[in-house]
Amino acid sequence: MAELKLMKGNEALAEAAIRAGADAYFGYPITPQSEVIEYLMTEQPEKRTGMVVLQAESEIAAINMVYGAASTGKKVLTSSSSPGISLKLEGISYLAGAELPAVIVNVVRGGPGLGTIQPSQADYFQSVKGGGHGDYKLYVLAPASVQEMSDFVEDAFDIAFKYRAPVLILSDGLIGQMMEKVILKDQQPRLTDEELIKKYGDWAVTGRTKRERNIITSLDLESEKMEARVRHLMKKYDRMEKEDLRFEKIQCDDAEYLIVAYGSSARISQKAIELARKKGLKVGLLRPITLFPYPKQELFELADQVKGILSVELNAGQMVEDVRMSVQFKVPVEHFGRTGGIIHTPEEILEALEQKIIK
Repeated sequence: MAELKLMKGNEALAEAAIRAGADAYFGYPITPQSEVIEYLMTEQPEKRTGMVVLQAESEIAAINMVYGAASTGKKVLTSSSSPGISLKLEGISYLAGAELPAVIVNVVRGGPGLGTIQPSQADYFQSVKGGGHGDYKLYVLAPASVQEMSDFVEDAFDIAFKYRAPVLILSDGLIGQMMEKVILKDQQPRLTDEELIKKYGDWAVTGRTKRERNIITSLDLESEKMEARVRHLMKKYDRMEKEDLRFEKIQCDDAEYLIVAYGSSARISQKAIELARKKGLKVGLLRPITLFPYPKQELFELADQVKGILSVELNAGQMVEDVRMSVQFKVPVEHFGRTGGIIHTPEEILEALEQKIIK
């Protein structure tokens, strides 16, 4: 049954994976996402639902275990934090190339290198520009609350199987570690092989004998076939943009200035908007919920209404490039961010807006 609990974001995500009917989780501990695997190990979901939970010997091993389980049509996920995701990128590219559904969670910490264990949004480029080798994209969901950390797990599985593609939940150390009330959904049953085939199609490697064998691969040595494969993937990503774009507009109807922010930065920016409105400044917020697909058209249209845009991020300036491309330089676009694990305050955001945009 659905129930109300006080949980960390990482814990809520782990519990949501069990309740979403996940078949398996393969991962490796790394701060600030270790609570995901710790919660799963403590909860022992194999006794509740039959879900397999395994700590692999490395991040590379974990993502290849995901590849193997996903190829059989199972609902499988992994989680890590920035350097760990970097190690998984080869496997993620393989998942995309082989058209395998899987959920990957990145609870971002500061970098580059080992960096810090504090929150960051510096993995934006890695997440939305492919990250690994080759021509591919990830569908990217950016939660801004513990509730969304929970809700987006089932959403991510639905998208992954709809498109036969890996899906990334891009969180950060702030959302992963904070505690909030969360409404947990009812337990969903795990699907049998027959139910998976009926719902998603007969593409997986299931050991069936009354059909031609299914081959899961990302390899095509013939150039023409490889080009056709890539074009097929691009059509899939175009369809994502048309059918599964998500964003939220907050006080944009009369806005003269706009803040664009996602995840934890969007939460903090909401308070900045309140402070701005108290000063008589008409400021709105556009929050991309999917970072790919990105709300390009919505930003393009808002650029006809506002006088300037501030991109607020916990990094040195990454999403701001997509904001500028989206508005096609109709209005000034500036960036405000903090790095090193320092979290900006609403007052700092408002000050940056006044200094960089309103002037």
